[in-house]
Amino acid sequence: MHRRHVVRSGLGLALIGAAPVLTSAKASAPVVEVWKSPECGCCKDWLAHLQAQGFAIGTIHNDGNTDARKALGMPVALGSCHTARIEGYAIEGHVPAREIRRLLKERPQAVGLAVPGMPLGSPGMDGPDYGNRTQPYDVLLVLKGGATRIFQSYA
Repeated sequence: MHRRHVVRSGLGLALIGAAPVLTSAKASAPVVEVWKSPECGCCKDWLAHLQAQGFAIGTIHNDGNTDARKALGMPVALGSCHTARIEGYAIEGHVPAREIRRLLKERPQAVGLAVPGMPLGSPGMDGPDYGNRTQPYDVLLVLKGGATRIFQSYA
């Protein structure tokens, strides 16, 4: 079918009309900015998890995350191997995409979410590379001032 036949048939208009919808759907993906060390493999795996769940990967800073953690208001005691910023919230460690989506939907007055340490079974710390082992962990909602409460528990 030639282009002019497509346009005359109305199919072209339908496709042209769909273009903004496709563009806006892609543009609405939450963008992740992350700070990590350059050699960290589990950070890359966590980002792959987020990307597979529809997040867009933005800037990746490969110079560590200590300064970013401090600038974003995440307490040092909750530290992990990477720190991210998504729509104004700080995300510390191996937080599942599901909880980030919930955070972005509920929009609580908070610094963000944290999974302290690097628990086995959390996104980026899972699968055959880790012997398919898991351990219980909590996703913490970090409030301004550093107080926390459990946002979600994983067994």
